[in-house]
Amino acid sequence: MIVEEDFLKAVKNIITKASLDLPEDVVSALKTAYEIEQTPTAKAVLNSILNNIQLAKKLRKPICQDTGLPFFIVEIGRRFNDCKIDYENILTRAVKESTIEIPLRPNCVNPLTDLNTGDNTGRHAPIIFYNFNNTDSLTITYFPKGAGSENQTSLYMLTPSSSLKYIKKIILKHVVKKAGLSCPPIIVGVGLGGAADTALLLAKKALLRPLGSKNEDTSLAELETELLDLINKTGIGPMGLGGDTTALAVHIDYACRHTASLPLAISIQCWAARKAQLVINKTGDYKII
Repeated sequence: MIVEEDFLKAVKNIITKASLDLPEDVVSALKTAYEIEQTPTAKAVLNSILNNIQLAKKLRKPICQDTGLPFFIVEIGRRFNDCKIDYENILTRAVKESTIEIPLRPNCVNPLTDLNTGDNTGRHAPIIFYNFNNTDSLTITYFPKGAGSENQTSLYMLTPSSSLKYIKKIILKHVVKKAGLSCPPIIVGVGLGGAADTALLLAKKALLRPLGSKNEDTSLAELETELLDLINKTGIGPMGLGGDTTALAVHIDYACRHTASLPLAISIQCWAARKAQLVINKTGDYKII
Protein backbone atom coordinates (compact mmCIF):
# COMPACT_ATOMS: atom_id res chain seq x y z
CA MET A 1 0.00 0.00 0.00
CA ILE A 2 1.35 3.43 -0.93
CA VAL A 3 1.13 6.30 1.55
CA GLU A 4 -1.04 9.16 0.27
CA GLU A 5 1.66 11.82 0.60
CA ASP A 6 4.17 9.59 -1.22
CA PHE A 7 1.61 9.12 -3.98
CA LEU A 8 1.08 12.88 -4.22
CA LYS A 9 4.82 13.47 -4.43
CA ALA A 10 5.21 10.82 -7.15
CA VAL A 11 2.42 12.36 -9.26
CA LYS A 12 4.03 15.80 -8.91
CA ASN A 13 7.29 14.23 -10.08
CA ILE A 14 5.74 13.02 -13.35
CA ILE A 15 4.15 16.42 -13.93
CA THR A 16 7.58 18.00 -13.48
CA LYS A 17 9.32 15.42 -15.66
CA ALA A 18 6.82 15.80 -18.49
CA SER A 19 6.97 19.59 -18.35
CA LEU A 20 10.77 19.91 -18.25
CA ASP A 21 12.27 16.81 -19.91
CA LEU A 22 11.28 15.62 -23.37
CA PRO A 23 11.20 11.79 -23.67
CA GLU A 24 14.25 10.15 -25.23
CA ASP A 25 12.30 8.66 -28.15
CA VAL A 26 11.16 12.15 -29.16
CA VAL A 27 14.62 13.70 -28.70
CA SER A 28 16.16 10.90 -30.77
CA ALA A 29 13.63 11.40 -33.58
CA LEU A 30 14.30 15.14 -33.63
CA LYS A 31 18.06 14.55 -33.76
CA THR A 32 17.60 12.18 -36.68
CA ALA A 33 15.44 14.76 -38.45
CA TYR A 34 18.22 17.33 -37.95
CA GLU A 35 20.87 14.98 -39.33
CA ILE A 36 18.97 14.15 -42.51
CA GLU A 37 17.56 17.63 -43.16
CA GLN A 38 18.84 19.22 -46.38
CA THR A 39 17.13 22.62 -46.21
CA PRO A 40 19.20 25.27 -44.35
CA THR A 41 16.19 27.05 -42.81
CA ALA A 42 14.67 23.79 -41.62
CA LYS A 43 18.01 22.66 -40.21
CA ALA A 44 18.28 25.94 -38.28
CA VAL A 45 14.76 25.46 -36.88
CA LEU A 46 15.55 21.91 -35.74
CA ASN A 47 18.79 23.11 -34.18
CA SER A 48 16.83 25.74 -32.22
CA ILE A 49 14.38 23.07 -31.04
CA LEU A 50 17.22 20.82 -29.85
CA ASN A 51 18.87 23.75 -28.07
CA ASN A 52 15.54 24.58 -26.44
CA ILE A 53 15.28 21.02 -25.11
CA GLN A 54 18.76 21.20 -23.60
CA LEU A 55 18.15 24.61 -22.02
CA ALA A 56 14.90 23.41 -20.44
CA LYS A 57 16.76 20.46 -18.93
CA LYS A 58 19.67 22.61 -17.74
CA LEU A 59 17.64 25.52 -16.34
CA ARG A 60 14.78 23.31 -15.06
CA LYS A 61 12.22 25.38 -16.91
CA PRO A 62 9.21 24.20 -18.95
CA ILE A 63 10.01 23.12 -22.51
CA CYS A 64 7.24 25.34 -23.87
CA GLN A 65 5.43 28.37 -22.47
CA ASP A 66 2.16 26.55 -23.20
CA THR A 67 2.34 23.90 -20.49
CA GLY A 68 -0.91 22.37 -21.70
CA LEU A 69 -4.19 21.34 -20.12
CA PRO A 70 -3.52 18.58 -17.54
CA PHE A 71 -4.52 15.17 -18.92
CA PHE A 72 -4.09 11.86 -17.09
CA ILE A 73 -4.68 8.24 -18.06
CA VAL A 74 -5.07 6.01 -14.99
CA GLU A 75 -4.70 2.28 -15.68
CA ILE A 76 -5.70 0.17 -12.69
CA GLY A 77 -4.61 -3.46 -12.52
CA ARG A 78 -7.30 -5.84 -11.31
CA ARG A 79 -4.77 -7.38 -8.93
CA PHE A 80 -3.62 -4.01 -7.62
CA ASN A 81 -5.00 -4.23 -4.09
CA ASP A 82 -4.92 -0.60 -2.94
CA CYS A 83 -8.50 0.54 -3.48
CA LYS A 84 -8.45 3.33 -0.89
CA ILE A 85 -6.76 5.85 -3.16
CA ASP A 86 -8.85 8.91 -4.02
CA TYR A 87 -7.34 9.33 -7.48
CA GLU A 88 -9.20 12.47 -8.47
CA ASN A 89 -8.33 14.27 -5.24
CA ILE A 90 -4.63 13.36 -5.42
CA LEU A 91 -4.26 14.24 -9.10
CA THR A 92 -6.05 17.55 -8.60
CA ARG A 93 -3.84 18.44 -5.62
CA ALA A 94 -0.75 17.50 -7.61
CA VAL A 95 -1.77 19.81 -10.47
CA LYS A 96 -2.55 22.71 -8.13
CA GLU A 97 0.76 22.43 -6.29
CA SER A 98 2.78 21.87 -9.47
CA THR A 99 1.23 24.95 -11.06
CA ILE A 100 2.83 27.03 -8.31
CA GLU A 101 6.05 25.09 -7.79
CA ILE A 102 7.30 24.43 -11.36
CA PRO A 103 5.56 26.85 -12.29
CA LEU A 104 2.99 25.96 -14.95
CA ARG A 105 1.04 28.53 -16.93
CA PRO A 106 -2.58 28.67 -15.70
CA ASN A 107 -4.52 27.40 -18.73
CA CYS A 108 -7.86 26.32 -17.22
CA VAL A 109 -10.68 28.69 -18.20
CA ASN A 110 -14.45 28.54 -17.63
CA PRO A 111 -15.93 28.45 -21.17
CA LEU A 112 -19.02 30.43 -20.11
CA THR A 113 -17.36 33.26 -18.18
CA ASP A 114 -13.82 33.21 -19.65
CA LEU A 115 -12.51 33.36 -16.09
CA ASN A 116 -9.21 31.56 -15.48
CA THR A 117 -9.29 29.35 -12.38
CA GLY A 118 -5.64 30.21 -11.78
CA ASP A 119 -4.43 26.73 -10.82
CA ASN A 120 -5.17 24.50 -13.86
CA THR A 121 -8.06 22.78 -12.08
CA GLY A 122 -11.82 23.24 -12.25
CA ARG A 123 -14.92 21.46 -13.51
CA HIS A 124 -13.72 18.23 -15.17
CA ALA A 125 -10.14 19.48 -14.88
CA PRO A 126 -7.69 17.88 -14.74
CA ILE A 127 -8.99 15.54 -17.43
CA ILE A 128 -8.77 11.94 -16.18
CA PHE A 129 -9.48 8.73 -18.10
CA TYR A 130 -9.64 5.39 -16.28
CA ASN A 131 -8.83 1.96 -17.71
CA PHE A 132 -8.61 -1.48 -16.12
CA ASN A 133 -6.17 -4.24 -17.06
CA ASN A 134 -5.04 -7.66 -15.85
CA THR A 135 -1.91 -6.56 -13.99
CA ASP A 136 -1.01 -6.10 -10.33
CA SER A 137 0.12 -2.49 -10.80
CA LEU A 138 -1.22 1.02 -11.16
CA THR A 139 0.02 3.15 -14.07
CA ILE A 140 -0.60 6.87 -14.35
CA THR A 141 0.37 8.67 -17.55
CA TYR A 142 0.58 12.46 -17.59
CA PHE A 143 0.17 13.95 -21.05
CA PRO A 144 0.03 17.76 -21.24
CA LYS A 145 -0.95 18.95 -24.71
CA GLY A 146 -0.81 22.57 -25.79
CA ALA A 147 -3.58 24.39 -27.62
CA GLY A 148 -1.64 24.93 -30.84
CA SER A 149 -1.79 21.27 -31.78
CA GLU A 150 -4.97 20.40 -29.85
CA ASN A 151 -6.90 22.99 -31.87
CA GLN A 152 -6.12 21.02 -35.03
CA THR A 153 -8.03 17.94 -33.84
CA SER A 154 -10.92 16.89 -36.09
CA LEU A 155 -13.60 14.23 -36.22
CA TYR A 156 -15.02 13.02 -39.52
CA MET A 157 -18.18 10.91 -39.55
CA LEU A 158 -17.69 8.97 -42.77
CA THR A 159 -20.13 6.71 -44.52
CA PRO A 160 -19.46 2.99 -43.94
CA SER A 161 -18.80 2.54 -47.64
CA SER A 162 -15.76 4.86 -47.51
CA SER A 163 -12.76 3.17 -49.09
CA LEU A 164 -9.29 2.99 -47.57
CA LYS A 165 -8.11 5.21 -50.43
CA TYR A 166 -10.66 7.84 -49.41
CA ILE A 167 -9.68 7.57 -45.72
CA LYS A 168 -6.02 8.14 -46.65
CA LYS A 169 -7.05 11.15 -48.73
CA ILE A 170 -8.95 12.66 -45.77
CA ILE A 171 -5.98 12.16 -43.41
CA LEU A 172 -3.48 13.63 -45.86
CA LYS A 173 -5.72 16.59 -46.71
CA HIS A 174 -6.23 17.30 -43.00
CA VAL A 175 -2.51 17.21 -42.23
CA VAL A 176 -1.63 19.44 -45.18
CA LYS A 177 -4.17 22.00 -43.93
CA LYS A 178 -3.28 21.79 -40.23
CA ALA A 179 0.39 20.78 -39.89
CA GLY A 180 1.80 24.28 -40.27
CA LEU A 181 -0.41 25.48 -37.40
CA SER A 182 0.82 22.73 -35.07
CA CYS A 183 4.52 23.55 -34.56
CA PRO A 184 5.94 20.75 -36.73
CA PRO A 185 7.63 18.30 -36.88
CA ILE A 186 4.40 16.70 -35.69
CA ILE A 187 3.13 13.30 -34.63
CA VAL A 188 -0.18 12.28 -36.20
CA GLY A 189 -2.59 10.15 -34.19
CA VAL A 190 -5.49 8.48 -36.00
CA GLY A 191 -8.49 6.74 -34.45
CA LEU A 192 -10.72 4.77 -36.79
CA GLY A 193 -14.05 3.18 -35.93
CA GLY A 194 -15.88 2.78 -32.64
CA ALA A 195 -18.19 5.65 -31.75
CA ALA A 196 -17.28 9.33 -32.14
CA ASP A 197 -15.83 9.61 -28.63
CA THR A 198 -13.97 6.30 -29.01
CA ALA A 199 -12.26 7.43 -32.20
CA LEU A 200 -11.16 10.72 -30.60
CA LEU A 201 -9.71 8.97 -27.56
CA LEU A 202 -7.92 6.38 -29.73
CA ALA A 203 -6.39 9.17 -31.82
CA LYS A 204 -5.11 11.00 -28.74
CA LYS A 205 -3.79 7.85 -27.06
CA ALA A 206 -2.04 6.86 -30.31
CA LEU A 207 0.20 9.90 -29.80
CA LEU A 208 1.63 8.22 -26.69
CA ARG A 209 3.02 5.23 -28.54
CA PRO A 210 6.85 5.26 -28.50
CA LEU A 211 8.32 6.77 -31.66
CA GLY A 212 10.01 4.15 -33.79
CA SER A 213 7.75 1.35 -32.56
CA LYS A 214 5.91 -0.79 -35.10
CA ASN A 215 2.17 -1.20 -35.09
CA GLU A 216 1.27 -4.77 -34.08
CA ASP A 217 -1.22 -4.89 -36.95
CA THR A 218 0.78 -5.44 -40.15
CA SER A 219 -1.73 -3.69 -42.41
CA LEU A 220 -1.82 -0.66 -40.10
CA ALA A 221 1.98 -0.61 -39.91
CA GLU A 222 2.13 -0.42 -43.71
CA LEU A 223 -0.51 2.32 -43.76
CA GLU A 224 1.42 4.33 -41.15
CA THR A 225 4.62 4.11 -43.20
CA GLU A 226 2.82 5.10 -46.40
CA LEU A 227 1.12 8.11 -44.80
CA LEU A 228 4.33 9.28 -43.11
CA ASP A 229 6.13 9.20 -46.45
CA LEU A 230 3.34 11.14 -48.18
CA ILE A 231 3.19 13.74 -45.39
CA ASN A 232 6.94 14.34 -45.49
CA LYS A 233 6.84 14.69 -49.26
CA THR A 234 4.56 17.73 -48.86
CA GLY A 235 7.62 19.80 -47.92
CA ILE A 236 5.77 21.71 -45.18
CA GLY A 237 8.78 21.14 -42.94
CA PRO A 238 9.72 22.23 -39.41
CA MET A 239 7.56 25.13 -38.19
CA GLY A 240 5.91 25.18 -41.62
CA LEU A 241 8.90 26.92 -43.20
CA GLY A 242 9.71 24.16 -45.68
CA GLY A 243 11.92 21.12 -45.33
CA ASP A 244 12.20 17.37 -45.37
CA THR A 245 10.57 16.49 -42.03
CA THR A 246 6.97 17.53 -41.49
CA ALA A 247 6.06 14.55 -39.31
CA LEU A 248 8.05 12.27 -37.03
CA ALA A 249 5.45 9.50 -37.03
CA VAL A 250 1.91 8.45 -37.89
CA HIS A 251 0.24 6.19 -35.31
CA ILE A 252 -3.10 4.53 -36.03
CA ASP A 253 -5.49 2.55 -33.83
CA TYR A 254 -8.98 1.25 -34.52
CA ALA A 255 -12.10 -0.07 -32.81
CA CYS A 256 -14.96 -2.10 -34.20
CA ARG A 257 -17.70 0.22 -35.40
CA HIS A 258 -21.46 0.23 -35.79
CA THR A 259 -22.53 -1.24 -39.10
CA ALA A 260 -24.00 2.13 -40.12
CA SER A 261 -21.18 4.51 -39.13
CA LEU A 262 -17.45 5.07 -39.60
CA PRO A 263 -15.85 7.70 -37.34
CA LEU A 264 -12.37 8.94 -38.25
CA ALA A 265 -10.54 11.09 -35.69
CA ILE A 266 -7.23 12.85 -36.27
CA SER A 267 -5.17 14.29 -33.43
CA ILE A 268 -1.94 16.17 -34.02
CA GLN A 269 0.92 16.55 -31.54
CA CYS A 270 3.53 19.30 -31.84
CA TRP A 271 7.26 18.55 -31.62
CA ALA A 272 7.11 19.02 -27.82
CA ALA A 273 5.53 15.61 -27.27
CA ARG A 274 5.57 15.68 -23.48
CA LYS A 275 4.67 12.64 -21.42
CA ALA A 276 5.71 10.86 -18.23
CA GLN A 277 4.53 7.74 -16.46
CA LEU A 278 4.24 6.56 -12.87
CA VAL A 279 4.07 2.80 -12.25
CA ILE A 280 3.20 1.58 -8.73
CA ASN A 281 3.26 -2.12 -7.83
CA LYS A 282 1.05 -3.77 -5.21
CA THR A 283 3.72 -3.44 -2.50
CA GLY A 284 3.74 0.34 -2.90
CA ASP A 285 7.10 0.59 -4.67
CA TYR A 286 7.08 2.81 -7.71
CA LYS A 287 9.13 3.97 -10.67
CA ILE A 288 8.89 6.95 -12.98
CA ILE A 289 9.35 6.49 -16.72
